[in-house]
Amino acid sequence: MFLLAAMAVSAQSPQPGQASRKPRGPKLFVAPNQPLGQGRGVHPGRVAWVHCPGVASWDGQTGLWVEDRWNSQDKADTMVNEAVSQLAGQPHARKAWKALFRHFNKARGRGNRTYRRGEKIAIKLNMNNATTHHDTIDLNSSPFVTLALVRSLVKEAQVDERDIIVCEPSRAITDSIYNKIHREFPGVTFIDNIGGDGRQKCDYYEEQIVYSQDNGKMARGLARCIVDADYLINSALLKTHKGPGVTLTAKNWYGATDISLQWRKNAHNGISQDKRGGRPAYKTLVDYIAHKHLGQKTLLFLIDGTYGSRDVNGAPSPKWQKEPFGGDWACSLIASQDELACDAVAMDLIIGEWPDFGSLNYCDEYLREAASIPHAPSGVTYKQDGKPLQQPLGLMEHWNNAKERKYIKLDLRYKKL
Repeated sequence: MFLLAAMAVSAQSPQPGQASRKPRGPKLFVAPNQPLGQGRGVHPGRVAWVHCPGVASWDGQTGLWVEDRWNSQDKADTMVNEAVSQLAGQPHARKAWKALFRHFNKARGRGNRTYRRGEKIAIKLNMNNATTHHDTIDLNSSPFVTLALVRSLVKEAQVDERDIIVCEPSRAITDSIYNKIHREFPGVTFIDNIGGDGRQKCDYYEEQIVYSQDNGKMARGLARCIVDADYLINSALLKTHKGPGVTLTAKNWYGATDISLQWRKNAHNGISQDKRGGRPAYKTLVDYIAHKHLGQKTLLFLIDGTYGSRDVNGAPSPKWQKEPFGGDWACSLIASQDELACDAVAMDLIIGEWPDFGSLNYCDEYLREAASIPHAPSGVTYKQDGKPLQQPLGLMEHWNNAKERKYIKLDLRYKKL
């Protein structure tokens, strides 16, 4: 299984008297086309990448990127429905959701069944740059993708809107998201770190995380809305990060813990890699992926790349220059039921676009650790509920190169709308 047809990349010729410079890529633990682990999902190791130019069109200067004039809700709706259809291998989103739910429940010993009314579905957003309910220019979860996801759950998956929880336990859910969804689906519950303005204030269960090794002052509590949910949807962002190199679905779980709204007060042990020496070490993100109330309770992993950004903070910037983007925003949505495969594809896209970004060295360490269980290169015995894990947590693989984007085992389905 491998990517669709290769996509051509146009090369710019150097100016007279200038030597051509090929950006040097980061050092990685896993070589191209060296798959590790075992695929998960209704189609094991499958990742859907939907590319829809025009879904995001902010000029980078005027107003805020979250305004209606810069985004197409119709295209966002189509992207979400197409992503679940491609992922499930079904012609329509309604059948696709049924297939995803059936596989999820059957794999967890809950029978060959779909969603039942009364079961709660929590959507974990990434609002890392929001500490109030006011809209901001910083890149957070898209109001348009989030509304499209809720619409698809209600209209296609036939989920009762009262069973949907949109949450961000560690930050604030901004007005553009709350107002857009609440107007159309008043039964949806919103939970964030500060509460008020129609949002419930998050509370937590203490001592929910038992790390696989002594992890110092790392948060151990988990949001009640996450623990009490029957299904999770991890809705992450396509961004880099100055610490761990990337901030994708695995890093998004950090925001489900009982950390402080002020990030400087929080411990970040075992999240960033050794960028210089490349020495294998314990990775906190693996414990999040393995946790029964986090990665193992997730029906769907999404990475919102409608804009995408080279920086973790601030407005989305810059536009994406490589093919197939061609100087536009990424205008992409990535979806999978395999968390490792999902993050691996997003990581490859980021590395392909910004190969010389300073923090990317060994950014694939947490994926290698999770895919190598029970023989993690660090020597750490990763555990779940105190018991050593015996199987990989998914499939990870890097594509062959940023031009052809071919995989051997990872099953990437790309569709341009």
